[in-house]
Amino acid sequence: MKPRLSVEAYTEGILAGVRPVLSRAITLIESTLPSDRILAQQVLENILPHTGRSIRMGITGVPGVGKSTFIEIFGELITAQQKKLAVLAIDPTSQRSHGSILGDKTRMEQLAHNPLAYIRPSPSGGALGGVTQKTRETLLLCEAAGFEVIIVETVGVGQSETAVKGMVDFFLLLMLAGAGDELQGIKKGIMEMADAVVITKADAQNKTAAQQAVIEYQNALHLFPMAANGWLPRVLTCSALQNEGLQDIWNLIVSHDQHTKANGFHQKNRQLQNLEWMHGFIRQKLAEDFYENEAVKKSLPSIEKSVQAGEQLPTRAAQLLLDLRA
Repeated sequence: MKPRLSVEAYTEGILAGVRPVLSRAITLIESTLPSDRILAQQVLENILPHTGRSIRMGITGVPGVGKSTFIEIFGELITAQQKKLAVLAIDPTSQRSHGSILGDKTRMEQLAHNPLAYIRPSPSGGALGGVTQKTRETLLLCEAAGFEVIIVETVGVGQSETAVKGMVDFFLLLMLAGAGDELQGIKKGIMEMADAVVITKADAQNKTAAQQAVIEYQNALHLFPMAANGWLPRVLTCSALQNEGLQDIWNLIVSHDQHTKANGFHQKNRQLQNLEWMHGFIRQKLAEDFYENEAVKKSLPSIEKSVQAGEQLPTRAAQLLLDLRA
């Protein structure tokens, strides 16, 4: 393992946009060592005044939607405008296997070699709250390093969508044509979170089906109440392979950014996200401290066994465990 740098060296390297230092700083915040956490907090406090200037995007989609291809081609469009792009991936499913996160740089090989792009998966292991906390911290480091657009990609459709929505400005949902069937398999809550829905693979024989899907999704979105930001979600189509429709998506994101900044929602939303981050960290830390308590660890197996056997009310068992920490 490389020796840790000083707080000043991390700070100066990040603000200068030095990639190796940025990567080492992200590795630092991913560490669970108490000494590393203290050092990481000092670095984050130093770079905080230099954050908050990027467009933060969340992207999710159903399996098979072509998310990696979309992000790669879309990333090339963004960097072609001389904008620096960072792609961060959250994969809560990897917590079970504790393996690598789908080899993001392999999935987006072309973008990974783009000098204006930076791809970084979130660490595996731990609770989703811990993963997303580190993704938030990584996002701040990337902003301080000068990245103007940051994409937070969530793998699959599930609990992680809400977490991603809570750290971005614009939430993009990628879907396939065949909306009638797709709508049955996707949670209503994820549709409500979307600032835009994009029907992918809208090329060749899929064009007609994609246009029909636009109508179906637009009708579905009209059933939801107006969002707090006053934005009306749009449904667009694209073909990443044919490089069609991607400029329209980028234009829509820029329009959303201008709209929310003009009506004051952009700043208010980020303030609320920061508060939720704080409260989320408190909940996570309290849970960690609780389960690390020696008295709790000693009594937990037998109490769990009694709850499973139906011999003890779960709430009563929980209170017994909580009382052990008093």
